[in-house]
Amino acid sequence: MAEKPEPVKVLYCPICSLPAEYCEFGPDFEKCKPWLVINAPELYPDLLKEANEKEAERVSEQLQSAGISSSGADGAASYVQSGVTSSSKQEEVKRLPGGKIKKKARQEVVIEKVVRNKRKCITIIKGLDLFGIKLSDASKKLGKKFATGASVVKGPTEKEQIDVQGDIAYDIVEFITETWPDVPETAIYFIEDGKKVPAA
Repeated sequence: MAEKPEPVKVLYCPICSLPAEYCEFGPDFEKCKPWLVINAPELYPDLLKEANEKEAERVSEQLQSAGISSSGADGAASYVQSGVTSSSKQEEVKRLPGGKIKKKARQEVVIEKVVRNKRKCITIIKGLDLFGIKLSDASKKLGKKFATGASVVKGPTEKEQIDVQGDIAYDIVEFITETWPDVPETAIYFIEDGKKVPAA
């Protein structure tokens, strides 16, 4: 008779509850790192290098504070410190599951004019919400000021934007800066022929 195969033992992370080799794709990889260095160093050798660099930096700082360091040790310490600072800068960038990097959204208002049916124009305003402005209130104010229809819609990037009927692109800059003083005129851009052009 054939022998029964032994079941595979899988090491699960107690923090994200995924198998250890999939922790990097989970939501809390930064929280999983200390556990992975101790329990699964063979899966993530880069984490072990980072931990060793941090430990070397800590020891060199202790030596420097005690006044024991020599010129050779200072060079090594500065080399280790430069390596650690570059890795800490990498950690400031937010990583999403799957290794994607999330960029911080720049605070800017983008105004775009779209021509529809050869005659009708729609002015699209994106980015007001980054300045803490409620888009529903802003669309009401824009509709009243310019006596047109204005609505909040989801754009192609799944972000909400304001669509205003009519060509009000150049009148709108003054209205935005007067109504919401938090929005500087330098943060307002027009999209003309596919290029961003500053309003100021």
